[in-house]
Amino acid sequence: MLFASSFGQTFFISLSGGEIRRELDLSDGQFGLVYMAVTLASAFSLVWLGKILDVKAVRSIVALAVLALASGAIGLAYSSSIVVLAVSLFLLRLFGQGMMVHIAYTTIGRWFSAERGRAVSISALGVNAGQALLPLLAVAGMAAFGWRNLWVIVAAFIILILFPVLLALLKVERVTAPVPVLPTAQVSRNWMRGEVLRDPYFYLLMLGMLPPAFISNTIFFHQVHLSQSKGWPLETFASAFLIYAVVAVSNSLLSGYLVDRFSALRLLPFYLLPFGVGCLLLGAVDAPWVVFVFMVLYGISDGFSLTLFGSLWPEVYGVKYLGAIRAVIVATMVFASALGPGLGGMLIDSGVAFTSQIMVMGVYCVLICAVLLSLTRHIRMR
Repeated sequence: MLFASSFGQTFFISLSGGEIRRELDLSDGQFGLVYMAVTLASAFSLVWLGKILDVKAVRSIVALAVLALASGAIGLAYSSSIVVLAVSLFLLRLFGQGMMVHIAYTTIGRWFSAERGRAVSISALGVNAGQALLPLLAVAGMAAFGWRNLWVIVAAFIILILFPVLLALLKVERVTAPVPVLPTAQVSRNWMRGEVLRDPYFYLLMLGMLPPAFISNTIFFHQVHLSQSKGWPLETFASAFLIYAVVAVSNSLLSGYLVDRFSALRLLPFYLLPFGVGCLLLGAVDAPWVVFVFMVLYGISDGFSLTLFGSLWPEVYGVKYLGAIRAVIVATMVFASALGPGLGGMLIDSGVAFTSQIMVMGVYCVLICAVLLSLTRHIRMR
């Protein structure tokens, strides 16, 4: 499921962005606004749709999500107007980045307890595999068949391969793990969603968990613009994803071990430091090699981020109402992933250099680490 979420992720969709803008005569800002609008709509929908994981069988929800994801791919392949484009992107965002990620992490959070960190880190390899393989395959596919036929191939893969495989794997419904999360876990009860939304610490935690979604989606969505402004070939970012994936996989596995040993709360304040440094370098340096350095540093942070995202919330708030709680969290992260491309596009159209935007985001990553260090100390003490 996490591999399949790639088809609704910005890093994959944005590879077709140049052709979509050209055929529909859209500027960077206009396409960014459309993308932001449909992603915001998917985020609001996810708040309602995501809580069905608390009451419905996982297998039936997965079947719905996979079919809807395939419908979005077909729609994008045949989009000839902004309306069709918007509906197709909505389906891809809601059931790709939204539901696929939500289902995967929620079920793992419930089904595994004593070694949840390792379970999350292993499952996150699906995300890393998608980021390593799909960009280069997409660029090659567009060169050979065109961007529209690429999305037809994506839909066929989802229906003919992904759909039967997932249904077979979920043939037997599992039950919630009855043992505590970790020997060091701080949760003493299961929080309801309303209680979580009234907890001020929740919003501060989100400030530390949102940067990877906001920043990476902003950069990858506008990677064509960034490459053109610095004179890099389009393949530069696509080829760097393989290096990123290797780094992200190794750090995801490492973070799984460290989460089980020390807890997610203790690791949270430090994971954004490499990403912040990478953003500062990407904005300041014009040489193509900086893309690979950035992707290495991003891979370190993202490898930890994927594990922390799956482990932090059940560790802090329990597992009984995890579906409803995580629906809000995933929706907020989808919202952040929408805001970045749209805001970035508007700033580009207004004359604000994209490199300056990237450097500001890097400064934020560094500064928020100090906030998280104090915050996690208070959470452990309550």
